[in-house]
Amino acid sequence: MSTGLRPVPEPHTTRGIVIGGSLVGMLAAAALRPFVDEVLVLERHDLPAEPAARQGVPQARHVHTLWSNGAEAIDLLALGATERLLSLGARRLALPADLVALSPAGWYRRWPETHHLITCSRDLLDWVVREQVLMEDADAQISVHPKVEVLGLRRWADRVTGVRVRRADGAYADLDADFVVDASGRASRAPQWLAEIGVAQAPAREVDAGLAYASRLYQAPSGSDAFPGLAVQADPLARRPGRSGTLIPIEGGRWLVSLAGTRGGEPPADPGMFESFARSLRHPVIADALAAAEPISDVSVTRCTGNRRHFFERVKAWPDGFVVLGDAVAAYNPLYGQGMSVAALAALALRTTLCDGGVRFPGVAQRAQRAIATPVLAAWSLATSQDVLYPAATGRSPGLIDYAAARYVRRVAYAATGRASIATRVTRVLTQERCAAHLLTPTAALSVLRGPLLPPLDAPPLTEKECELLAHRRGKTSSRTASEEAATDR
Repeated sequence: MSTGLRPVPEPHTTRGIVIGGSLVGMLAAAALRPFVDEVLVLERHDLPAEPAARQGVPQARHVHTLWSNGAEAIDLLALGATERLLSLGARRLALPADLVALSPAGWYRRWPETHHLITCSRDLLDWVVREQVLMEDADAQISVHPKVEVLGLRRWADRVTGVRVRRADGAYADLDADFVVDASGRASRAPQWLAEIGVAQAPAREVDAGLAYASRLYQAPSGSDAFPGLAVQADPLARRPGRSGTLIPIEGGRWLVSLAGTRGGEPPADPGMFESFARSLRHPVIADALAAAEPISDVSVTRCTGNRRHFFERVKAWPDGFVVLGDAVAAYNPLYGQGMSVAALAALALRTTLCDGGVRFPGVAQRAQRAIATPVLAAWSLATSQDVLYPAATGRSPGLIDYAAARYVRRVAYAATGRASIATRVTRVLTQERCAAHLLTPTAALSVLRGPLLPPLDAPPLTEKECELLAHRRGKTSSRTASEEAATDR
């Protein structure tokens, strides 16, 4: 990583600056690279030389999932990232075949694969993406500068022309740039910086269900290499605190388990109570799995999980040369697993928009900000439409439209438990392959109203081998296997 910062680019060169060196920042650097002579990635904290914890990523200890659409977007920006993740032990979970999930309407069946998830630790993901972006950079256009704090934006006329920074030695400097991307996450000061240069404040909104996360690493039992992911979802219409849990396999033969609860149902930080909380969920399948595994970490707790969005795309006099990405635009309740995929799609939208004129073209930054809002809107709608229903949620009270939508979503989930065509549509919407209207077409609505073709499952759809891993705690298991349930719609 480079440490030398030149205040002004060489004559006749163009420079991009990215604020933040995590996953989103490196994808932004990759998106900028074809359009500038150099990209400076400015990171406030140290960046590890190997997969390891780092400052500035408070939720890194919790479950992170990368939907297939996000993985594909990352591969377009950081060629070979997914392949390298898998070579280092990340898991590719076929959806819905490799996920045992209890929805508010019942157990989903393990239909044949239509999409997939990449599961690994956040430490590994960030490191691999950073390495792949820099490895692809044969001309060394991208340089990463740790321990550099951005203090504000610089502006001339209607354009952002650079940033003011404080270096590791405490010295201040002004860095010129033709294009600046803020990818600094939830802690972004973009609203303040924009106000300081005279840009009108963007509308903002927050919906907070009061969700708390508690996560722990486990060494998976022998023979569990192909064990599926597990998910027990809360019921937002139950009018009580929502409790949920997720178990995913990650590199090193480990399971990462995150338990969550909204206000009044928060998970404990006490390791001795972690598994008992898991057993209090709507089904004890995750607790049964943990009984067969060995805890290898303390419990990490996070409470800053509210949905918060800045509507930068609505600012009419948006300055040229500046774009905001990732959690700095919208941060979501991590329960829905959308953040990383949305950020990757947003970085791809940035690159696509810049193809129309490059970084100096008038109005291209505003068009990019509006393009970024498309994947953001889908994830925002998903998260807030559910979170607003929980007791003690803040931001706004649910209305009749919210409850009507929630009941339709419940009916969709119910149909998906026994109708493969609807299950596929749900996954297409979750992965943003299609918009939410995909669930409202006449064909879909008719299938939803008719309900599932197959009867509901009365137990998790685990295979016989998977049941054997948990048998000592589950006792007699259902004779139903996943293969018996893999019939598809005719």
